[in-house]
Amino acid sequence: MGNDIDLINAGLDVLRERLPRGWNAEIDALESRIVDVGVDATIVIQAPDGRSSKIAVEAKTRFEPRDALFVSSIASRLAGVPMLVVSAFLSKGARERLLEAALNWIDLTGNTRLTLEEPGLFITTEGATRRPGTTKRPARSLKGVSAGRVVRALLTTRLPINLSDLASRADADPGYVSRVLELLDSWALLEREPRGPVTEVDRPRLVRRWAEDAPLRTRGEIGTFLEPRGLRAFLDRLEPRKARYALTGSLAAQRLASVASPRLAQVYVTGDPYKIADKLHLKSAESGANVQLIFPRDRTVVSTAREAEDGLVYVQPVQAVLDLLTSPGRGPAEGEELLRWMQGREDAWFD
Repeated sequence: MGNDIDLINAGLDVLRERLPRGWNAEIDALESRIVDVGVDATIVIQAPDGRSSKIAVEAKTRFEPRDALFVSSIASRLAGVPMLVVSAFLSKGARERLLEAALNWIDLTGNTRLTLEEPGLFITTEGATRRPGTTKRPARSLKGVSAGRVVRALLTTRLPINLSDLASRADADPGYVSRVLELLDSWALLEREPRGPVTEVDRPRLVRRWAEDAPLRTRGEIGTFLEPRGLRAFLDRLEPRKARYALTGSLAAQRLASVASPRLAQVYVTGDPYKIADKLHLKSAESGANVQLIFPRDRTVVSTAREAEDGLVYVQPVQAVLDLLTSPGRGPAEGEELLRWMQGREDAWFD
């Protein structure tokens, strides 16, 4: 309890700095009805006119997104008493989950959100985006070929699936797969039985997190080119004998969801983009490009692609979503539209 009180006091210092002039916040004695549900303390926030509100506090030095589910269950039993989470640092994912659960928060870097109805108060401030003391990019993320294969396997496989089968589908070491699953579990992106299979995956959230950790520019060598006669002329020349390829982005999305007519052709190829561009008679272009050729670090992006009724080869729908979410222009909006389309069609996720 001593460590909790130290953390709460430090959080109160952060809060007091952000309260309007004349407002105050202090730790209150624990009330029995709150003690019964297991929160760490209550605080009293007082307005200049004397009106006040009590807030239940849950203090946790390291708070993961999954912890929001536990705190939300406590808050539901507090009979109208607002809940405040205090932590040393709250990641973007943790704050998103707390916001969805209508919970307040403070971390010691300055990330703050507090809403009270009576007396009326709303505070929101931003602090650190990374845990203090970490490197520029956290060591544990979904960046890289191996992590991508595990995530893709999770997204494109019918559940439940056990660890060994997932490792086989992802062509990855079981120990590494286990570590990725632990990470996703801490982010509340999947459900799994104790020492058992993965039974549920939050696919939309997982795709978005994957895109955030591994944007398109990090996943291969990209060349930008111009086809002066337009995309139709480009597609007419796109033959397997000239380059093994897989269409992604807007071209892959338009045959499935309602998106605007593509302005940019994004194509995975299995060789040097510039040599392939010569075969396809494309002109190198720094600006005004309408073709991107991408040589992926993970060749399974192409090997898992399928030929469609129009005779062209397309990446899996989930890959198209991933690529659009970090593409230029209207790509992110089109990615969200394709994602909405897939959410209503379970089979669209699977091989």
